[in-house]
Amino acid sequence: MKKIIIVSGDPNSINSELIIKSWKKIDKIKKKKIYLISNYNLIKAQFKKLNYSTKICKVKNLNDRNNDNSLKIIDVNLKFKDAFKVSFEEASKFIKKSLILAHKLSLNNDVLGMINCPIDKSLLKKKNTGVTEFLASKCKIKNNSEVMLIWNKKFSVSPITTHLDVKIVPKVLKSQLIINKVITINSFFKSFLKKKPFIGISGLNPHNAEMRKSSEEKKIIVPSIIKLRKKGIKVKGPLISDTLFINDFKNFDVVVGMYHDQVLTPFKTIFKFNAINITLGLKYLRVSPDHGVAKELILKNKANPKSLIECINFINKYGS
Repeated sequence: MKKIIIVSGDPNSINSELIIKSWKKIDKIKKKKIYLISNYNLIKAQFKKLNYSTKICKVKNLNDRNNDNSLKIIDVNLKFKDAFKVSFEEASKFIKKSLILAHKLSLNNDVLGMINCPIDKSLLKKKNTGVTEFLASKCKIKNNSEVMLIWNKKFSVSPITTHLDVKIVPKVLKSQLIINKVITINSFFKSFLKKKPFIGISGLNPHNAEMRKSSEEKKIIVPSIIKLRKKGIKVKGPLISDTLFINDFKNFDVVVGMYHDQVLTPFKTIFKFNAINITLGLKYLRVSPDHGVAKELILKNKANPKSLIECINFINKYGS
């Protein structure tokens, strides 16, 4: 039986609540597949504080299948002073060790894929780097061909640039970057979802800069679309983003935007928790819930596990 790896993520978050709520809702077969990468004592203390009585057990590796009905934890052996007030340095060390371990284990053919619960990207201590970029670096991905895909069964979005300030976007936007990422998206849909996608590509500027000769639309985006069509990829654009999400988005399987909030903000407004974040182009399948750490909800029993459950179901169905 192939395994599903879950990284518990940011210790100062709603993650322990998400994990236990998801655990209670998934079936026994999925439970047997799951291995949680975390700190055993931390999880134990947080579950106790939240009044959760679910059985947990410490295992050494992915071959340890004792107590299949318990939540199996591969221990990241660190000590914390307070289970719900972990210092920045402690949390940063914990996150990096957890992700590196998950990366190494995910290279195993016996793993369907990995899920990481939400993480404050500042803990990675590198500017413009989130989990997507961190794992792409570990996988030694070239040509910036890794992709952040926010996926829903009905519709998905993807930003060409991810965790960059808006002012930097025009400086890094290149035709080859767009082409590489759209090829990765197209390959994923064909290989995993068994579907040739219809991909919409937005412009960068308001009203596509009226398609002026000096605009990014005319110089970068349109040439990219022409080259993608020549490769047999079904694309349309550049689309005008201020009206795209009123109704036109329904015509596409994926809409590719030029920067993070251009497509993620409207997507989350429409679909809320009913989505997952998939990193494409890695050496393994990696997904995460499509929301943040929600520190304001810690210990309030209000966390919605829907996105994490969707992650587990997706890995279980499409992982290989």
